Amino acid sequence: MRNKLIAAFACTTALVSSGAASAADLGARYTKAPAYVEPLFTWTGFYVGGHIGGAWTNEQFINNGNGAPFADLSPGQGFRQRKSGVMGGAQIGYNWQANNYVFGMEGTISGLDNHGSFVNNVFGTGLDDQFSWRANVLATVVGRAGFAVQNNLFYIKGGYAGVNNRLSVVDNVANPSTGSGGQTHWANGWTVGAGWEYGVTRNWIVGLEYNYAAFGSQTYQLGGTSGNYTFDAKPRDIQWAVVRASYKFDAPVIARY
Repeated sequence: MRNKLIAAFACTTALVSSGAASAADLGARYTKAPAYVEPLFTWTGFYVGGHIGGAWTNEQFINNGNGAPFADLSPGQGFRQRKSGVMGGAQIGYNWQANNYVFGMEGTISGLDNHGSFVNNVFGTGLDDQFSWRANVLATVVGRAGFAVQNNLFYIKGGYAGVNNRLSVVDNVANPSTGSGGQTHWANGWTVGAGWEYGVTRNWIVGLEYNYAAFGSQTYQLGGTSGNYTFDAKPRDIQWAVVRASYKFDAPVIARY
């Protein structure tokens, strides 16, 4: 009997040892997968998009003719006018993110509906000499620098701005003595701005932005029957505020486990 008990105990011990070894082997072969963590949002990458909003233009021109009046304005005389309108266009750029800091370059092209007219009736009532101006295309190339807080980006920008500007005059009296004329120029200047953007998804971005631009003076040659007279004209400044939407192309993402 004693020998039978010893044999049974030895058999049980062997079975337990074999089961433990099998469990250890399963543990080595099957491990729990790490929990998935959503990749961190990154601002790095190329993007394209569009914007729409409003713009305000301060237009100024002065007669710099050689001693003769044109459209009832003597040399040194002129006017300034402020008008607003709808604007919209497209943007393309690239961002690079280092920790919370974001740097980039961006180009924009926008169509403007900023225009105005001014009737100079110094020598009579009613319609006399009517000046007209229009700023209809605005382009910028800027650098951007910002600070990112997860999906939020707060940034400033600055660089080049250019605008297509036209000035014209028509003499509306019964017997015009100085005629009419007009000319279009591309005015160069600079711009600064600031904005906020939010990454709705990994690829789609929306935002708000405000910009200010100032431009240099251009000489506009306006012809008359008694000679050619020139005006120094410029959009003294253009301000615009827009809402933006952009699509950011995928860049390498960082995942945390």
